[in-house]
This record gives sequence, C-alpha cells and structure tokens, in this order.
Amino acid sequence: MKFFLFGCITLILMTSNNFAQIRLAYPQAKQVDSVDNYHGTVVKDPYRWLEDDNSEATKEWVNAQNKVTDSYLAQIPFKDKIRKRLAELINFPRLGNPWREGKYYYYFKNDGLQDQSILYRQEGLEGEPEIFLDPNKLSNDGTVALGNLGFSKDGKYMVYFISKSGSDWQEAFIMEVNTKTLLEDHLEWIKFSGIAWKGDGFYYSRYDEPSEESQLSGKNEFHKVYYHRIGDAQEQDLLIYVDNEHPLRTAYAGVTEDERFLFVSASEGTSGVELLYRDLQNPAQESLKVLVPGFKYDPSAVDNVGDQLLVYTNEDAPNYKLVQIDPRNPGKQQWKEIIPEGEETLSGVQSSGGKLFASYMKDAVSKVVQYQKDGTREREIKFPGLGTANGFSGKIEDDIVFYSFSTYTAPTTVYKYEIASGKSSLFYQPEVKFDPADFETKLVFYPSKDGTKVPLFISYKKGLVQDGNNPVLLYAYGGFNISLTPSFSTSNLFFMEQGGIYAVACLRGGGEYGEAWHKAGMLERKQNVFDDFIAAASYLVQEKYTNKDKIAIRGGSNGGLLVGACMTQRPDLFKVALPAVGVMDMLRFQKFTIGWAWVVEYGSSDKADQFPYLYKYSPLHNLKKGVEYPATLITTADHDDRVVPAHSFKFAATLQADQAGNNPVLIRIEEKAGHGAGKPVSKVIDEATDVWAFTMYNLGMEYKD
Repeated sequence: MKFFLFGCITLILMTSNNFAQIRLAYPQAKQVDSVDNYHGTVVKDPYRWLEDDNSEATKEWVNAQNKVTDSYLAQIPFKDKIRKRLAELINFPRLGNPWREGKYYYYFKNDGLQDQSILYRQEGLEGEPEIFLDPNKLSNDGTVALGNLGFSKDGKYMVYFISKSGSDWQEAFIMEVNTKTLLEDHLEWIKFSGIAWKGDGFYYSRYDEPSEESQLSGKNEFHKVYYHRIGDAQEQDLLIYVDNEHPLRTAYAGVTEDERFLFVSASEGTSGVELLYRDLQNPAQESLKVLVPGFKYDPSAVDNVGDQLLVYTNEDAPNYKLVQIDPRNPGKQQWKEIIPEGEETLSGVQSSGGKLFASYMKDAVSKVVQYQKDGTREREIKFPGLGTANGFSGKIEDDIVFYSFSTYTAPTTVYKYEIASGKSSLFYQPEVKFDPADFETKLVFYPSKDGTKVPLFISYKKGLVQDGNNPVLLYAYGGFNISLTPSFSTSNLFFMEQGGIYAVACLRGGGEYGEAWHKAGMLERKQNVFDDFIAAASYLVQEKYTNKDKIAIRGGSNGGLLVGACMTQRPDLFKVALPAVGVMDMLRFQKFTIGWAWVVEYGSSDKADQFPYLYKYSPLHNLKKGVEYPATLITTADHDDRVVPAHSFKFAATLQADQAGNNPVLIRIEEKAGHGAGKPVSKVIDEATDVWAFTMYNLGMEYKD
C-alpha cells in the first residue's frame, strides 16, 4: 500500500520588498487509524507508520520530501554565494589542546576543509609533527569519525573508537603506539562508553548485539561494563557490571590515574547517579561496592589522594562542591569538604600536575581557580573577555598543561599554562578570514514571564543600529543541566557579517546556575523553559533590536523540542523556525533507543500524573489546523539513533497538513549522518548553506558581498 501521494511542487512568486514568497504542494502523507488511550485520554497518531525506518513507504516519503526541499532551496538566488563564503570562513587551520603521553605530545589539527581532524604527535613541544592517525582514510566520504581514545599507562598502546554515519554505535581498535600497527583486537556494539585502562587491558561499556532491523531505533537495554585484555577475542571479555533487575540503567567506568581505583557510575537516566568503586590493589575486594548511593544526586569521581577519593557532587550543594571520601568509611557525615559550594556554579574539577583546576561559571562565563589537593586556594586564572575556557588536563607529573579559550566572535585560541608560576602564554592563534575586532558581544539580563532574570548573549557586527529592523537568530537549549557558554562558530559569524544578530539565551533547565536552575526547567516545570525563550524574543523586540517578522529561532535535540513547543505556543512571534533533530513526540520518546533515559528530565506518558503536562506542550500534539506557523525548516538524519528521525518525520507531516498561509514547511533529511557528532566538514557546510539560505530568504534579507 502506498501511504502517500506525490504532489507537484507549485511555485507562486509574490514579489514584495524584493522578497519572493513561495507556496508549495507537499507529498501528501496518508493518515492511518492509529490511536492510543493515555489514562482515559484518546490520542490519535495518524502518521505512526513513519516510525518504521525500514519500511519502503517511509523511504519513499523521505525521498519525496528531500526532493521538495532541494527544489525550494535551489531557487534561492544567493545560495551559492552563501556556500562560497561559508567555505572561505571555515577554511583556516584549527588546533586542539595538546596533551602528553610518554615522550610525545598529541593534538588534533584540521587544515581547514578536511572532513575529519587528524591526530598528530611530536616529541616534546619542539619536535617535528607527524600524522599519527588520519580518520579521513577510514572512509571515502568522511563519514567515519573518531570517538573516544585512550592510551595505556605505559604509553605502549592506544585504543580508539570509531562511529559510522553519525551513529551512536561504535567499534574499538587497538594500535601499537611506536609502530602505529593495528592489532587484531576488534570490539563492537559499544555505546555511551568511556575508556579506562588498567594494566594490559581496559574497561568499556556496551550493549548486546541488536537485530539488524532494530539497530537504529530499538530500545537499548542492559548496559554492561566489560574488561578487555589485549589479544583476547571480544567473546572472552570479562563482565564487570550489569544490573539485571534494572535494564534501563547505564553504566560508565573510570580508573584513577595511578590505576588503583575502578569506578562505575550507574544511572537511571540523564541525571541521578550511584557511584560504585573497587580497590584494584586490594585482593580481598573482588567486587564493586557502593561509595555514594543513588539516584538522587550526581556524584562523579575526580581522583584519589592515596587511599582517599575525591568526588565532585551536588549532594546538599546545588552549586556543586568537591569532597574527600574514605572508602572504608564512606558515610556522608564523614566527608571532608575540599572545595566547598560557593555562590557561583562549580561546573567541573580537573586533577592535573598535582593540582586541582576548578571551573566555575559566572553568568555562563568561564572562571578557573587553581587549588592544592587539600583545598588551599592558589590563584584564579585570568581570561581575555566573555568566553569559555576548556582544558587543563594533564598527568600528575606534568608541569605544564594547555587550555583553549573561545568567544562568540573570535575563534578558539590555545594557551600553554605553567602550573608553578600560573603564567599563560599564547601557543596557537588561528589566522582567520575576518577581523574579530569588527564584532562584539554583550551580556544582558531580561525578565521571564514569572520575573526570573535570564542571561542573554547578544553578538553582532559593530555599528548595529537598534531601529527594530535587524534580523535575529535566537538560539537556546534549556535542559539536561547543559550550560550554554560562549563558543565560536564560523557559521554564526557569517550571519553577523550579513547584518544579523546572533542571540543565545541561557534558559532554565540548563546548568548555568547549578542544580536549582536545572530543576526549575524539569518535569512539570518544563513550561518555564518555553516561557524563558518566548520572553527572550519579546525582549529583543521591546529593546528595538528587531521585530517579530525578523526573528528566526533555532535549537537542536532538546533544543529542537524547545523550538517546536514555542512555535506552537506563539506562532505569531517568530518568522522562521529551525528545529534540528528534535524531540517532538513527548508521548512516545521513551520507546526508542536511549529515549527512556530522558524520563528523569521530562517525565513519561506512562504515568498518569505526568501525562497531562507532556500532552499540553508536546510539539506534535499541539499543532492546530488552520494556524499560520512560521516558515519552518526541520533538519534530521537517517542514522540519528539518539533522537530517532520519526520525531521529525511525524512533526513535518502534521505541520504540512495543518499549515495555513504561504510560509513553507520543509524537512531536510541528511543521509549517512546522525545526531551531529562526527559530521564531516563537507556536510557541515552543506547543512549550514541550506539553513542560512532558507533563513535569510524568509527573513527578507539580501546577500551582502
């Protein structure tokens, strides 16, 4: 049975202010008789058939939608100019933070347009660089990407993960470092895993092999931690941890630098952790023991000082703290505070060179303080402006470490830091094809619906006039304790070059102000997140940065949900909506791949007390026929096994059927790509070209040479 009819693409050009508006006929998807009863509420799901990513009907629908999208984008007159400028902007050498393994320093570098960054090494900081591993040679189209990698303590071996076409599934290979020779070891079905070396092997996490049909959409259950010894077949790997009574828990392994302690972080979702440990030097301890019971807080192991353990936690500390725990007497009343909770959010702690580097956020801007391991404060490290610092990782014997610093208007710059003196010196500053001094960022605070003050970064080209007529791209995330701190993107800088404003709102649900800020946007309080985003757009209008016909909104994953919810709640406030790989069906997300892990954040339609608020804001279920929604470009990918593309498919089909007026509703479905990680540069440019062409065209912008 054919589930849809193919409509011809009808183009009706209506010139107004040099802007052509296009009315489209979409592939008409058949509606099937599929209903669910949620605690007495009957909910129709007419496009349920689009959840089957293996069906021929779904594949034909995808092809038909891409043809409509490609045809629409092809007629935008300045699309080729956008592509050319984006390629020019991104075509500069980019260097990651170096780190030391034995006598070598390793770092990733991209010459500019290489699909995947190459791993280099050199002897010392003055040595001659050589290619150590080039992931571009792992495929002919750049769609095989490196994931995690880790070196054995003696520096003899390196294990690295690869992913194909953007999937979360990974494979592991082991390389003999001196000769760069691959061993025969090959591990499969790895997912959500670290690499924790111990002796001549390492700990990793995996699932059982799925069926071919369920690889990209089937529910992931029974996450397991294994130990792999070099030279063994995967079937010989030693099972370290699995919770057979709780199939929907994940488990992540780590080992302290001295290889004394093994940690396993078990979680029931994206937050809430139970921390287990094993003293690997104690032959009497043959199994894992609970160090910090779960699953109310989020403890994580940082390091050990002899037989004492350093743990980063938000227990009784919403802004987080670092404590020392004696594993022989781990009760909370015996904990010793090393870095106490403060007014600013402690976003993480690194142990390097015998010191602790504590990363704080002050209004989503980086602040790093160096401590001794007993908690004695040594110094704050100064950074140049409103930005984000990353790095400070090193071994206990290192006397220098590296960090990078980036802002919204300047590319990532790498610095060398001398631990003893606290001196920072420039290590690598990229040469770019624009002048960062031409752009600026300011941080403002605006009131949300309930009066809560929310941070908003506003970036633009200097000389901008607040006349209420500037195009704006408003971006946010608002969930999972994830903080949006300043970061550089040539794609966003391109929009600023064209006279646009790039605005980033730090909504509740994120981690910018600790766990209290996170919880204010979780579960039944999720509407706060949408209110914050809507208030950001209203603020930009009120302060005459823009007007409602010049605002585009964008977000990915949980941010795609954000865009979907806000465009259904306030379709009048936005001209363009760009939901990317979004969670659009809030009633069924938990049924696919790792979606069940988000229940701690969102709630579940399976629970009678949580269904009502999910149903109230679920983007898919709040579309209404006859409403004029913003011009919408939905983006997803065929190998997205994090947020399965069915979310976007069903949302697109429903929105196309319901849309009133002439604003286009398109879906762009990338082939051989996933949720975003590891996407080759060529595909990044392709997607950015399409997104900006669609956005500028529908905001009435003209390309500026």
